Amino acid sequence: MTDVFRPRRFAAMLVKESLQIARDPSTFLIAFALPMLLLFLFGYGINLDTARSRIGLVITDHSEAAHSLAGSYQTSKWFDVVTTGAVSQLSRDLVGGRISGIVVIPDGFGRLVAQGGGTIQVLTDGAAPNTANFIAAYAEGVRATWAAARAGDRGTAKPPPIQTDPRYWFDPELKSRYNLVPGSIAVVMTMVGTLLTALVIAREWERGTMEAIMATPLGMAEFIATKVVPYFLLGLGSMTLCAVLAVTVFGVPFRGSPLALIVIASVFLFPALGQGLLISALTKNQFVASQVALLSAFLPTLLLSGFLFEISSMPVPIQAITYLVPSRYLIPQLQTVFIAGDDWGLFVPDMAVLLGFGMAFFALTVRATLRRIA
Repeated sequence: MTDVFRPRRFAAMLVKESLQIARDPSTFLIAFALPMLLLFLFGYGINLDTARSRIGLVITDHSEAAHSLAGSYQTSKWFDVVTTGAVSQLSRDLVGGRISGIVVIPDGFGRLVAQGGGTIQVLTDGAAPNTANFIAAYAEGVRATWAAARAGDRGTAKPPPIQTDPRYWFDPELKSRYNLVPGSIAVVMTMVGTLLTALVIAREWERGTMEAIMATPLGMAEFIATKVVPYFLLGLGSMTLCAVLAVTVFGVPFRGSPLALIVIASVFLFPALGQGLLISALTKNQFVASQVALLSAFLPTLLLSGFLFEISSMPVPIQAITYLVPSRYLIPQLQTVFIAGDDWGLFVPDMAVLLGFGMAFFALTVRATLRRIA
């Protein structure tokens, strides 16, 4: 090579590189499709504003004051209210994430208000600190507005000194790491399960060894198993390491059982590995496979799984898309097994969905591989 700059040589090489770019679809995907996808995800999928929250309302007092206050919560623009007569009926909904808080109007509330006092209780999931603070603050705001209006109706200058008693379940100190660290394990498992396995079949095609493998007596099931088992064990190993670090370094409590954690991780790895293999079988190119895995697995896990941003605050069309993200079903299980303990009533439905994803991915992988060979 020479240090002398020649415009004709430069122009010729420039044309060559331009033609290579034009012939490589992955370049256009990275240059145009990826920025557009990220822009739409950040613009529509991320919303830091808290929308209406679904809460439970427990009324154990049948006085006029209790029902009047309950009506204020039911008509509030901040809450969608589910009413029942016992905390126990709503506690599982709070643990399972189906509601964000519980407001309890206790027995004797009307009598205490008549005497110039009274207390209501607000129960929230401390594992989601932002939502917990929102629920507690707006529950207090509704209470204060109701008390002031009640004082005005009765011609008294000072509203009754009713207290709000907030209780933060699972994380009384509202440490965000209790929520984020278990969720980050899902990101790690997605990287190991999908990003790494997205390269394994594509690597065989690039090296020209796929035809040689298919010429052996190795069956398709055996071939798939040899590609899956090492990464399955690697995924369990990385999950175990992350769980140990979460407890010992970050101080996250672990209130569930190791068996439940292993089962949860194993079930999630089934669709994660299947998705990676499907990508690898379809692309036949390691670079393209890594980009597709990044777009279809890693970014959705970060943005659309509930890990960083509340799904309930996303637009309805984006919320519908989140049901297609496997990690959406893993993160609540991890947070529950760490913060609350074993809750198989929550685990089993999510596991069933993950198993369905896994069977679909592996069936498509076998079909795509056979079609490529043919």
